Amino acid sequence: MTHPTIIVPSVLAADWGRLHEQIRAVESAGADWLHLDVMDGHLVENISFGPAFCDCVAKVATVPLDVHLMISRPDTFWPRFAKVAKNITIHVEAACDVAATLRAIRAAGIGCGITLKPGTPFAAIEPFLAEVDLVLVMTVEPGFGGQPFIPEMMEKVRAARATRESRGLGYRIEVDGGINAATGKVSIEAGADTLVAGTSVFAAADMASAIRAVRGEK
Repeated sequence: MTHPTIIVPSVLAADWGRLHEQIRAVESAGADWLHLDVMDGHLVENISFGPAFCDCVAKVATVPLDVHLMISRPDTFWPRFAKVAKNITIHVEAACDVAATLRAIRAAGIGCGITLKPGTPFAAIEPFLAEVDLVLVMTVEPGFGGQPFIPEMMEKVRAARATRESRGLGYRIEVDGGINAATGKVSIEAGADTLVAGTSVFAAADMASAIRAVRGEK
């Protein structure tokens, strides 16, 4: 199964002092979804924002919200994002029953996703692939924006695509970290169909051109 390529700007890279203005601008520029990186300072070495911030985004956003919980206990916290999220993605490294948490998210009518850090082997997520709507391959070490893309992570993207094809599954394959026109092309060629782009979009003088470039359009 294949999906059309979509671009998911990461709100982590927006100017939060102009949050609603930035959301309207990036949506007008062609954003398909918006990505929300929730960090707890435990699973990753940073703290970003929580449910209240996501609620503020939801007040103005008209595109779906893609919530990435970079937190150690997503089983406890995911319900606080349920009313705004189209998808909730959790880490295989989380300190909880990952399978049960994914089932609970899906039972609530929300897309569920699984992700893994660059140092975690693809085999760690294989037991969950039949139960998810999205596989997120981190192409940087999660926690901070603006990091360089790790090309070796394309092996995981290719593995996700091969597994989807061989098992007849339907999940999207998302990449996040250092995504721009060049790395977006590499990611799409490897099998990604959902591209999270932060700095390359929000820092661009022309967001619409930046989004088209990541998508591989002229």
